Amino acid sequence: MISKHYKRIKRNVELRFSDILKSAELIQGTAGRIRKLRFYLIDNTFVDIWYSSDGSYSYHWEQRNIRNTIYRHDNAPHKKWRNVSTFPKHCHDGNHLNVTESFLPDNPEKAVEDFFHLVREKMTTK
Repeated sequence: MISKHYKRIKRNVELRFSDILKSAELIQGTAGRIRKLRFYLIDNTFVDIWYSSDGSYSYHWEQRNIRNTIYRHDNAPHKKWRNVSTFPKHCHDGNHLNVTESFLPDNPEKAVEDFFHLVREKMTTK
């Protein structure tokens, strides 16, 4: 089920965001199951998309080697962020400690699309 979901999202991102995308891969775990999606971007950064069967997720744009920043939306219920109005949903904006609300939709495919729109916007304004 999750592997079909990953494959569908991979196809959608490849079609809609080819202007910022270098390549994409489905990363497998030791049991051969797809563990996450990784998208390599034209600015030498990457985005990881991760889901679990219990509904947990993470949309992570790794930029530490280029801009010394990260940008991640996830729903891990860290007690540290319980005062964020969208808890457990939250956004790490620039670094792990700068946490704000996450207004990404609950629909995973729409959330990935919105996340990539944010990535594209931030890439073109840098």
